[in-house]
Amino acid sequence: MPDRRDDLDSWLDGRVEPLPPPPGTFDLIKRRARRRKYRRLAVTAGAAAVIVAAAVTVPQVVNLPVLNPATATGVGANRHTTPAPSVGASTSSSSAVPYPSAAAPVPASFRPTSVTFIGTDTGWVIGQAGAPGHCATQYCTSIARTDDAGKTWTGVPAPVTGPADGATGVSQVRFLNLSDGWAFGPGLFATHDGGHTWAQVVTNGLRVTGLETVGNRAFALFASCTGTGAAFAAQCTSYTLYSSPAAADAWTPVGPSTSGLTGAAASLVLTGTRGYLLAPDGMLYGGPVDGSAPWQAVKQVPCPVGTPLADGQPTGALLAAANAANLVLACASSSVPGGQQAKQVFTSADGGIVWQNAAAAPALGLAISVAATPAGTDVLATTAGIDAAPAGSAAWQAATLEGPPPAGGFGYVGMTTDSQGVALPADPTAGTVWFTFDGGKSWTPSRVA
Repeated sequence: MPDRRDDLDSWLDGRVEPLPPPPGTFDLIKRRARRRKYRRLAVTAGAAAVIVAAAVTVPQVVNLPVLNPATATGVGANRHTTPAPSVGASTSSSSAVPYPSAAAPVPASFRPTSVTFIGTDTGWVIGQAGAPGHCATQYCTSIARTDDAGKTWTGVPAPVTGPADGATGVSQVRFLNLSDGWAFGPGLFATHDGGHTWAQVVTNGLRVTGLETVGNRAFALFASCTGTGAAFAAQCTSYTLYSSPAAADAWTPVGPSTSGLTGAAASLVLTGTRGYLLAPDGMLYGGPVDGSAPWQAVKQVPCPVGTPLADGQPTGALLAAANAANLVLACASSSVPGGQQAKQVFTSADGGIVWQNAAAAPALGLAISVAATPAGTDVLATTAGIDAAPAGSAAWQAATLEGPPPAGGFGYVGMTTDSQGVALPADPTAGTVWFTFDGGKSWTPSRVA
């Protein structure tokens, strides 16, 4: 049969040579591909920037169950036993309110009872404000914050509780960083979002008489006490050292448990690497603050510890630490009429093993609080004022106070750096925090208002 393929079939079966693209086509395609890739990268980077910004500006809210004050029994029970608090036992306070987006005023008649700083600029004070009968509790527990070393203060959220009253309320505050803080004495409240919200930690009837922070942990003294009213740390029969990771509420025993000398006080001091516990019987314990080893007995201090002050600190032996090895102990005897008190200062350069008699502090006023700078300057707060002994000198000098001295002198002193420190008047109604910027030589008041 003849082949029925025509010329079209022959053309289709033939080899087809594609026509070359116009000059510059491939360069144009490459440029368009690069532009599309850059647009995608820009969109991705923009989305990532939004996520980062949200992570910075949106507070982390801890969602915890609310503790009903009418049914809460964790605080105030089991006064004569020392059970371990449940790990992570925290319940949010009814003060879990949004953090103010704008500066809030400090409550009227604010009376600060404790101060804490995490650097030279940022600090908090806790106290009571308002008048009896005008708050959910007898007085309103309030907190103020400064970010400019006391030049200005802003009211911030606080736990809903009253002042220290036996087994309830709070009187002290400590912050470790911009997120983690604690209100205590005798109760215990924690915040892990910078004070936006506060959670009450159940202590199974034990009272928190001291709390300090370092590294990424908090340490506290849990005590079994029967003191009433503002004397929450009175008549304590035992003390146990507890610790918790800063970002959690997992309090567990980590150190010595002391008993004996009913009614005596105990105190806690931390440095960057080592902590010290002064027990009621005068035994000094020490150990690492990272949990690498248990705390051990060091040596008996050269003076009696004494009964507790209103904030739980001792009246006879005031302990401070310049660093892990260098300790300061202010030993105060009983007072005599006229506000005079013999005060002997001891120092140790080996963590409390050997104590050296440094010098006698001024007799005027009753010793209330002692602090030491990293460089070795010692600062003593008394009912008559503030005295300082420069590093390497045994000569104490009365500090200069800018303005009228507070009635009753000072109830607390602490040094943030070698040059900067804070102090609180013994009478909270003064409503001030005092600052030094020259190593304790002179002090200026800042009104928390």
